[in-house]
Amino acid sequence: MHIEPGVVTGAKLLLGHATAAASLGAAFLLSAKVVKKDGLPALALRAFVASLLVFCFFEVLPHQPVGVSEVHLILGSTLLLLFGPAAAALGLAAGLLMQGLFFAPADLPQFGMNVTTLLVPLFATALLARRIVPPHTPYVDLRYRDVLRLSLAYQGGVVSWVAFWALYGQGIGAENLAQVASFGAAYLAVVLVEPLIDLAVLAAAKAWHGGGESLLLQRRLFAGRV
Repeated sequence: MHIEPGVVTGAKLLLGHATAAASLGAAFLLSAKVVKKDGLPALALRAFVASLLVFCFFEVLPHQPVGVSEVHLILGSTLLLLFGPAAAALGLAAGLLMQGLFFAPADLPQFGMNVTTLLVPLFATALLARRIVPPHTPYVDLRYRDVLRLSLAYQGGVVSWVAFWALYGQGIGAENLAQVASFGAAYLAVVLVEPLIDLAVLAAAKAWHGGGESLLLQRRLFAGRV
């Protein structure tokens, strides 16, 4: 989902900075609620682990440039289910920043757009999870149908934002539309794979969990919503 350098340039980059500021502001508001509920150490640990995972997803796992962006596993819904929206959002932003600072400085001008592309769909997916997952159902007991809907929501949001940035930066010419379409089609493979990864991770978390409170993993993973 990295917006390629040159897709959006000049003063148009300011919109990405503005949307990123709003997205990060929402992440900090969610973080304040987690600190009040679970404590600062829990949030810090979850965000730190999430950022390391995101860095590995982006830098270590295979990724292929397609059209206006890159196709690779983001596992945003996985991070959401494990750590909650606040820690997942902080981890996505921090992991993306680390990659840009240490390995891909050419991506830093696009940081605002890329953060927006990652975080806004994450928040929307968190709201969807509250709607479709019964309050008494722990996330470790989700079915394939449920995680598929969450993954579709997140990946669909990512593709939509990538398309928006591409059209915003390059217009609606035939070549640009073809590039956007090729990116969206390539992401179908990710949509099919990520729910299976989610289920495997949830099964592992259920087997590993000893029944007590976890500093690393969010409460909602093992218990109903209060």
